[in-house]
Parts: sequence; structure tokens; C-alpha cells
Amino acid sequence: MQQWLMFVTIGLFGGVASGLFGIGGGIVILPSLIYWAGFSQHKATGTSLAVLLPPIGLAATIEFYRNGNVDIRAAMILAAAMFVGAWGGAFIANQMKGPHLRLVFGVFVFGVGVYLIYGACKRLGWL
Repeated sequence: MQQWLMFVTIGLFGGVASGLFGIGGGIVILPSLIYWAGFSQHKATGTSLAVLLPPIGLAATIEFYRNGNVDIRAAMILAAAMFVGAWGGAFIANQMKGPHLRLVFGVFVFGVGVYLIYGACKRLGWL
């Protein structure tokens, strides 16, 4: 897959999740950049902050950038895709009843947790 297409996909998914659940980049973008794009933890963190730069992370992004841990190109593509995805996710969320949205969010968070625990155990050599 082309790298730009991967960033668009991550951004759209992050945007939809943000619109649906009101979550930030740490639960979608960060793990996606680490496990799918192959970014280091630091570079994924710095890039995720750059995506959320206007409202959240200017000072932190500058520090990560100073240490070479921000991919500006990836952050710009992700931010544009998240803009579109967040609109779509918000539209879907507003069509759902509260209990259904809560259930979908719980399943989503559980799945991410299982995925992260599995990945950590594998990297630690426990699996």
C-alpha cells in the first residue's frame, strides 16, 4: 500500500472514531503509526501530537520535532483525512441511540486493549 494511502486510511479511521466516541489520537493514531506504519513510539507520539496540534500539542510537538520525532508530511495527510472522517463519525454517532453507541465504544476500546496487550507480550517474548 502506498504510504500516503496508509496515512489517509489511519486519518479517516481516527476521524471516524473521534466523531463517534470523542477520543483523541492516542487510542487510534498512535497504535496505527506504530504497528501499521512502523513508526517508533517517539515518532508516533510526535506525529500524533502534530495531527492534534492546533487544539492540544503545540509545545510538545515542538519538543518532539526538535528531536527529529515528527513526520510533518504524515501529520498533514492524517489531519486532512481525520477532518473528513470525524464528520462521518459524528454523523453516524448522531444517528445511533446512546446505549448502542456506548456498546460500540466498549467493544472498540476492548479490542484496542487486547491488540496492545498482545503486541506488548509478543515484543517481550512472552508469546
